[in-house]
Parts: sequence; structure tokens; C-alpha cells
Amino acid sequence: MGRLSAAAAPSLRANDQRLTANDYNPGMLDEIAFRNHADTALNSLKQSLITAEESAEIEVEDQSGALQVSFEDGTRFVISPNAPVRQIWISALATSFKLDWSDKEQGFVLTKTGEGLKALTARLINQQLGEEAVSLS
Repeated sequence: MGRLSAAAAPSLRANDQRLTANDYNPGMLDEIAFRNHADTALNSLKQSLITAEESAEIEVEDQSGALQVSFEDGTRFVISPNAPVRQIWISALATSFKLDWSDKEQGFVLTKTGEGLKALTARLINQQLGEEAVSLS
């Protein structure tokens, strides 16, 4: 075979090994640390959402590690870990919110707004409900 094209060259190391996500972002959590942080954060969020079910018209389900928040009108939010990029993603209000781990905050944070996982989730649920019915702690 011939030489690599200039476009393909950045994806290989000198010894022809493929680059990993950690090569692009050396500060990124390793997969085990990410899974531990994500599991802890999602379990805590799930417990807070279960409590919120009593005061708001939502239903929470844990489906293989992804949380689904369902509303009476059929709308559904999905909150799930995305291990390859070490983020927690929230699919809600026709948008994907991608939260990164913050050592400073010791939690997952939406970089754009600085909101933590629970604060963002509560804001999105309240926005969907059209009222301040949920506070997650």
C-alpha cells in the first residue's frame, strides 16, 4: 500500500497505533473512574427524581443504566452515561445536553451554563411542566 493521506495521518501514532479519546484529552477520566462517578451521580439523581414523583406529574424509570423521565403528555427525557466521551447526556426539549465531570464541583456540569446534573434536570422538568414543581437535592 502507499502512504497515508494527510487527512488520515493525525489519527495514527508514529508506530501505527490508533489514538484513543485519552490521547486527545489527557485530562479526561479513565473509563473506570468515569463509570464510578456516573453511577454515583445517576443513582443520586434517580433517588431525587423518585421523591419528586410525589409532587409532580412525572414517572421515572431506570432502563439499563439510563434514566427515563416520562410526562403525562407522552414526552420523555432520557439521561444516560456516554462512556466513550466520558459525559452524561440529557436528551430533553429537542436538545442534547452534554455534561462533563468537574473535579472542582465534584460532579457533572453543563459547561455552557455551569449547572450541575440535578439543577439542570430540575430546570428542564419544570420547563416541560410549565411550572416550578420540581426541586432536586
